[in-house]
Amino acid sequence: MSRPWGAACLIGSVAQLLFSIGLTTPHKPVFDETHYVPAARALLALSHPVNIEHPLVGKELIALGMLIFGDNSLGWRLFASVAGTATVLGLFAILMLLTGRMRVAVIGAVLALLNFSLFIQARIAMLDVFEAAFLTSAIAAFLWSMTAPPEKVLRRWVLAAALLGLAMGAKWAAVPFLAYAIAAILFVRWREARRAGRPPVALFDMAEGPYWPGLPAASALPWLLAVSVGVYLATFLPAFFYADQPLTFASLLSFQGRMYAEQTQVLAPHPYQSSWWSWPLDIRPIWYLYEASDGGAWRGVLMIGNPAIWWGGLVCVGVALWRWGMGGPAKALLPVALWAGAFLPFALIPKSLGFIHYYFPASVFLCGVIATELSGRRSRRKGFWRADTLFVTVSALLFLYFYPIISASALPDSQAFHQWMWLPTWP
Repeated sequence: MSRPWGAACLIGSVAQLLFSIGLTTPHKPVFDETHYVPAARALLALSHPVNIEHPLVGKELIALGMLIFGDNSLGWRLFASVAGTATVLGLFAILMLLTGRMRVAVIGAVLALLNFSLFIQARIAMLDVFEAAFLTSAIAAFLWSMTAPPEKVLRRWVLAAALLGLAMGAKWAAVPFLAYAIAAILFVRWREARRAGRPPVALFDMAEGPYWPGLPAASALPWLLAVSVGVYLATFLPAFFYADQPLTFASLLSFQGRMYAEQTQVLAPHPYQSSWWSWPLDIRPIWYLYEASDGGAWRGVLMIGNPAIWWGGLVCVGVALWRWGMGGPAKALLPVALWAGAFLPFALIPKSLGFIHYYFPASVFLCGVIATELSGRRSRRKGFWRADTLFVTVSALLFLYFYPIISASALPDSQAFHQWMWLPTWP
């Protein structure tokens, strides 16, 4: 297959099919759906604010599904599955734009499909998958704008800013990427000014060079901030029409402070909490569901990472850093930078509790690191024995092995889960 669009359509179709099988099981709210489904109902009724610690985009999309398909498990989760597919395609586009190599993009997208965390988040009405969908799309749009013809750079830059605003409107965890976009164009323009022998202040006027041609930082930054923040604030529009405690233009900004206070309040310890540094190690997974339901069968949804991808991905991060330290091109570190940019801010975010599903967006970018390291370099081996093919095979076998407890499949009895518990900290 020689054309990216054909590969993307095939991968997207497979992803949507995979996420849709058994999507409505169980037929009752699971884990944090108990927060977000009632919040979506309140949005549909325009009654009053519910779940104010998070922005509205994800809850609005859950509400849209309920409006179209009904207040049932299909309505709650359908747009989450679409967002999961969009996340897979977003990573495909990122890798295609970064490397220009179809194999790297395909391997990365397939690994994202086999990454348990994406499969699970695409089948539950939570906010994280909407953040990931808009965030990967925004990054792809920023990369798309970098090498666009001068007459198209600005419109693609604005598109990326709008998508980033929607990502921030899903979860605040996307906010650091606004800072990264600012830093990226300032760094590129500073480097161009330095090469041209101009003073550092000239970076704001520089518009030459291969990246974002014709777009000076003095224009790019106001557009970025105005569009991303404007789109983010616009997502609160439904809250202006609540029957009780509606937002106003005067209270919109102060409401952000209330959200921050809710997110940073000190909460009681939770049995599933874990520290940010432990998430890539897959130490403390979470039961989203483990009980008898839907006909009395025992069913489980264990939020856990694919061991091959999460543990093998850390090895690939180390290899990428080593290659760069040995004089390799800095561009090869961009997938690592996306992974680190999604993960490391949690070391600073002042939340009293952390959970492994916060690592989900970073785990998507980790698939890009693996694909770049295993597929982005020449291999002496051919066919099945290539490193990337073997890695995908192992990941797929693990996906099939763990499928019963990540898909809410019927289990033989209440103790059946023990066969999947590899570590003493699981579950």
